[in-house]
Amino acid sequence: MAALTPTEIYGTVTWLGRVTDRDTREISAEAFDEMPLTLAGFEGEHHAGLTRPSCSRVLDLYPRDTEIRNTRQLSIVSAEELAEIGRVLGLESLDPAWLGASVVVEGIPDFSHVPPNARLQAENGTTLTVDLQNGPCQFPAMTIERAMPGHGKAFKPAAEGRRGVTAWVEREGVLRLGDRLRLFVPAQRNWAPQEAPARMPEAAR
Repeated sequence: MAALTPTEIYGTVTWLGRVTDRDTREISAEAFDEMPLTLAGFEGEHHAGLTRPSCSRVLDLYPRDTEIRNTRQLSIVSAEELAEIGRVLGLESLDPAWLGASVVVEGIPDFSHVPPNARLQAENGTTLTVDLQNGPCQFPAMTIERAMPGHGKAFKPAAEGRRGVTAWVEREGVLRLGDRLRLFVPAQRNWAPQEAPARMPEAAR
């Protein structure tokens, strides 16, 4: 049995971007028509690389700045969820560059909750592996507030559960605007740990 199940759900790439310099107060990405990807990610992207220093997301595992495998080379967000965040913020549209997005996809429902280890595969074979849901942070909030005063402060609650996912490149290739990405999901049930078996009484041993 295959470990990954192909679905009939496809997303269309509507935006591609790269963050080249991460400011301590804001974040912003520049847009591209195509994205050549290696196993290290998108060359020049702030989050590219085969390894990375650990951050706050994994503080329960490692001291900060421990060198670990880089499974967050890209930030993928949903066009539909971006629109909903923008609606909550009172904006007609929300520029994905303000969120430091790498890829925007349209057409995959409940995108921010696709399971870890799901794959998004383009027709040319380029394949991205989902790492984890991306939590909202203060940097997009500050960028939005600068661009649209009065609208950025509510970003974090508005983006909760809608911030998309982080991902890494499993198979190299080129993504282009308009590409279709097929969703593959792990072929296993959700984790449901059982209670530990009762210990046998001493007298019965």
